[in-house]
Amino acid sequence: MARRMAETAAHLLDPVFPSLPVRQWVISSPKRLRYFLQRNPAVRSAALRVVLRVIEQALKEQSPGAGPTAQIGAVAFIHQFGASLNEHTHFHICLIDGVFAGAEDDSPITFFEATAMDAPTVAAVQSTIRRRILHLFVRRALLAADEAKDMGAWQHEGGFSLDASVRLEGHDRPGLERLLRYCARPPFALERILYHLPKPTPDGQTRLTLTPLEFIGRLAALIPAPRLHRHRYYGVLAPNARLRLAVTAMACEARPTGNPGAPSSAAGEEETTSRSAARYLWAMLLARLYLPVA
Repeated sequence: MARRMAETAAHLLDPVFPSLPVRQWVISSPKRLRYFLQRNPAVRSAALRVVLRVIEQALKEQSPGAGPTAQIGAVAFIHQFGASLNEHTHFHICLIDGVFAGAEDDSPITFFEATAMDAPTVAAVQSTIRRRILHLFVRRALLAADEAKDMGAWQHEGGFSLDASVRLEGHDRPGLERLLRYCARPPFALERILYHLPKPTPDGQTRLTLTPLEFIGRLAALIPAPRLHRHRYYGVLAPNARLRLAVTAMACEARPTGNPGAPSSAAGEEETTSRSAARYLWAMLLARLYLPVA
């Protein structure tokens, strides 16, 4: 699991994420909905699409000069565990902090950086996500309409939580790799077999001592279902996206900058890069864990 974490982060850093600002969005839902997110892959995917659509719309509005057809670039990590080895499905999204436009009729690709993603904007995004996810559960007959209305009136955003405070500049590649490792981390760490809880339980307990069978039982509940992707690419970073080869870190030409109008590559130019980062030597990954990224 540690190797997979390090390899995923290295792969996303080297050939995928360009040298542009990246913001982490973390969204979790109330316990009333977590059972369906944990057990139903279709509902989980639909909820993630709702989150990404709302964030994309906010980025377009906060990126001066971007048109309605601009696209985001994001990698979403689906976490099905909490800090106490509990079942807790939530999303970590590493999203390039802006939108891409262009590449139509041989026009250059332009990156528009989001400049006003402040606390009120994030709060508005959170409220919209709460309303649309509740509507999604009602539409799929997983929640009664009156229950959704009551949940929409709950205080403290009805149990929904959104954090977008972590933002890294484009030149902070070591910081981005650490963030990607955090998002791709496994459910538990070796130093936490005696699990220290991030906050005390209602009865004041600060650590979790498990018998071998209890530990195995908790781990078994957190094993993801087979043949389901645990992190997903969206927008210009999607596998079949038309702009992918022009905006990722492996693009042969200079990547777009924060200045609107800066082209990233000439139209029709062939991609000459043949580098593959599908596999990394474990020794190289260990070096990346303990040494700064060059």
